[in-house]
Amino acid sequence: MSTVIEQALQARLVASAPRMDVVPVVLRYDPADPFAVRMAFPAPATLEGVEVVWEFSRDLLAAGADAPAGVGDVRIRPYGHDRTVVEFHAVEGVAVVHIRTSEVRRFLRRTRQVVPCGCEYLFLDLDRDLAHLLRDAR
Repeated sequence: MSTVIEQALQARLVASAPRMDVVPVVLRYDPADPFAVRMAFPAPATLEGVEVVWEFSRDLLAAGADAPAGVGDVRIRPYGHDRTVVEFHAVEGVAVVHIRTSEVRRFLRRTRQVVPCGCEYLFLDLDRDLAHLLRDAR
């Protein structure tokens, strides 16, 4: 049985108008997928009115808390003393949120207690993943 880490936090959604709406988000880490973290936005905070979950690298989140990181769909960078900016790039446009860096660091500390950095490979179930891939290939 794996210990899933979930942490609720408040994110400030940066809009084109000079205001920021606060939305609840949940950071999630599952040791069964040891390289990834997920950030879930509730239905009321999305344009489609359904929950949206972005998945990206735990290493990207850690790097982005200290310096600009990411060149793809998710880009993360520090902003001021205790803010981290997360940009989500999609076909529909770009969403930008600010979250507290202290909360990001707390979440990352909790994930490292479950799966230390550099030990992610120990938590992979390669036989299960390969069987899943081969089943889908038929």
